[in-house]
Amino acid sequence: MLPRVSIITPSFNQGRFLERTINSVLNQEYENLEYIVVDGGSTDDSLEIIKKYEGNLKKWISEPDLGQADAINKGFGLATGQILAWLNSDDEYRPGAISQAVEFLQAHPETGMVYSRAYYIDEGGQIVAEYPAAPTDYGGLRRGRTTIPQQTMFFRSILWRMVGPLDPTFYYAMDYDLWVRIAEVSPIAFHSNHWAHFRLQSSSKSMSEAYKCWPEMMRVHFRDGGSRFSVLYLKYLIRRIVEPIMPWRIRFRKWRYNLQKHESRQREN
Repeated sequence: MLPRVSIITPSFNQGRFLERTINSVLNQEYENLEYIVVDGGSTDDSLEIIKKYEGNLKKWISEPDLGQADAINKGFGLATGQILAWLNSDDEYRPGAISQAVEFLQAHPETGMVYSRAYYIDEGGQIVAEYPAAPTDYGGLRRGRTTIPQQTMFFRSILWRMVGPLDPTFYYAMDYDLWVRIAEVSPIAFHSNHWAHFRLQSSSKSMSEAYKCWPEMMRVHFRDGGSRFSVLYLKYLIRRIVEPIMPWRIRFRKWRYNLQKHESRQREN
């Protein structure tokens, strides 16, 4: 019997991407899957899309909430799976992601959370760059090595009961906060496959307000006894200085990805 996997999708007015997100979950071909969509009271066509697939959902909710963290907490409050994950309503799983994550966690019972590589995609769904995912751990996270694509993380529900829920006062760094809490009590692991697509779109927090994540990371840092004389705080200060040029990072990654594709085609020819 495969362990039950509960996937939560928090959503608010993301109708133009939501159907692709839902299909990327339902098309995983994983037998023991529990899928819950938590909508924040959308006013676009999101409800029509959700109702179209409600026969394949364990449950869906549409009501005002306190934000993304609150929506995810609601979803996990309804979940019954032994393995949990959330997928935002503009991101996508790649085929086989859930099966591979479950296989890894079954083979490594000492590991509480696993994550993998991911690709950036544009608004049309085309791959444009690779996310800079890499191994990290509790010490790395406390030093600001946040190389985890949230879209790819899967973790055991017992850890949620130990360290959850998400802090609803966090708007940007709720995932970082959870990673730190999980990694403090359990090993986390990095898988070399690509499990998800991280969509770059103009209205996403990751594109328009990424700089606001760092003050919330500092809240986690100081809450857990961190000092101003630390690597993470130094990174925070540097980030504040170089913030105007940070959007060029994505452009560089796109350029590097296209160059690698071009070189690969040349080798094949």
